[in-house]
Amino acid sequence: MSSDITDEVTPDVHETDAPENRPEDPIRLSLEVEVESPGDCQRHVTVTVARADIDRYLDNELGELMPTAEVPGFRPGRAPRELVAKRFKDEVSDKVKGSLLLDSLEQVSEDHQFSAISEPDLDIGSVELPREGDFTFEFDIEVRPEFELPEWKGLELERPVREFNSEDVDERLQRLLTRYAERKTKDGPVALNDYLTVDIAFKREGKVLSEIEGKNIQLKPKLSLRDAQIDDFGSVVEGANAGDVCETKVTLGDQVPDESLRGQDVDLEIDILEVQHLEPPELNQEFLDQIGGFTDEGDLRDAVLDELKRQLEYRQNQRIREQITAVLTSAADWELPPELLERQSNRELQRALMELRSAGFDNDAIQAYANTLQQNSMESTRKALKEHFIFERIAEDENIEAADPDYDDEIQRIALQSDESPRRVRARLEKRGQMDTLSNQIVERKVIELICSQATFSEVEVENPIEDTTAMDHAIVPRDESDIPVAKHGGDAQALQQPADRS
Repeated sequence: MSSDITDEVTPDVHETDAPENRPEDPIRLSLEVEVESPGDCQRHVTVTVARADIDRYLDNELGELMPTAEVPGFRPGRAPRELVAKRFKDEVSDKVKGSLLLDSLEQVSEDHQFSAISEPDLDIGSVELPREGDFTFEFDIEVRPEFELPEWKGLELERPVREFNSEDVDERLQRLLTRYAERKTKDGPVALNDYLTVDIAFKREGKVLSEIEGKNIQLKPKLSLRDAQIDDFGSVVEGANAGDVCETKVTLGDQVPDESLRGQDVDLEIDILEVQHLEPPELNQEFLDQIGGFTDEGDLRDAVLDELKRQLEYRQNQRIREQITAVLTSAADWELPPELLERQSNRELQRALMELRSAGFDNDAIQAYANTLQQNSMESTRKALKEHFIFERIAEDENIEAADPDYDDEIQRIALQSDESPRRVRARLEKRGQMDTLSNQIVERKVIELICSQATFSEVEVENPIEDTTAMDHAIVPRDESDIPVAKHGGDAQALQQPADRS
């Protein structure tokens, strides 16, 4: 299973350090390895290479250099060994250091079976090969926690169900038609579902934290942002007119990057620049042809019903997944480093959004969900990582992997929702480095399907969710992306990645 949480970095290895340029079937190194566990997902490793191994590598490297070494006063390859060793001392030492690090990391990986989730934090530049005595280097590495796999067979789960009626289809159809409605300037007061052009200033004690300028949004009861939700937005703005300035407050959560602002109230000044109401299109044949070649209104309503069912299936899967995760992670009290959570929060966000696109949700719904995740990013990521580790173990035990047809099916779903060709969707995912995310999504879905196949279900009737939120991709307190930690790396760290990387 290709780990969604592995930072994929191609090591910068000099070509002379490549395995084909080192001796075949090398003798095992005499290593002393000490492993400390500062946390459930952290290992501090100290490796000591015996002096005899250092001298052996130096001798081998010098032997490879002798036939081509150029030393003033001698023909190439004819200089005495002592002169070659002295002249190329630094070059030989650097190559031997690189070779020893690569081979040591590979042997440590084989002997200790680290289930690595990031590359080793090893700064090669700070490591020096000693002229005398043993060679010692240290590194930190993040690993999958060790745990007893919880019992996942025979779970008792609830499945949300709903029989859609004509009113459900009417409501969804009206939402669909707003995408094609004509907007016309409105002179009267603002009403829910009107479109507004607004400037919004977010202030703390008179200081502007951020601003939104000339944004066109549909008025709904709530306004969702990346780092906050304004629950009274609709009631504050409803009834106002173009030219009015409305005011309200919002309390910042614990996820904003500036710690001094966490839990603090922020003032909103909402300047209404323009108000527009919607005039839905006429459902004639010309319009039906334009939006998808529907034969008649009944054909369109059937398509809307199919979309409702697909989104219900997504909600069913999410609810079932939540129940499975709650049971399987109940005893997972592992300590997850804040740096790991911070670094992986965006990966979890991308995975969740990919599922929403595949399920056919529109951009507003996807942005609202993205904002909810970001408002609770640390806790969402903590839960997702615990779930990931357990699903990964089940996948390994049951030999579950993503096959080529699985990728094709998933890309086809995303293409249908985004109205793009599968080829273009695949190219975009590959360019953004999201194929591992897609692989995780496929494998985890297969794991859930396996768990469900051995579970018992009871059905629970649910209401159709109310769409009462407008979402904007804006943070009240902007985050400096350069502050997000990255996994450090050096040398051939991939040797330590292999146990967790099943791509």
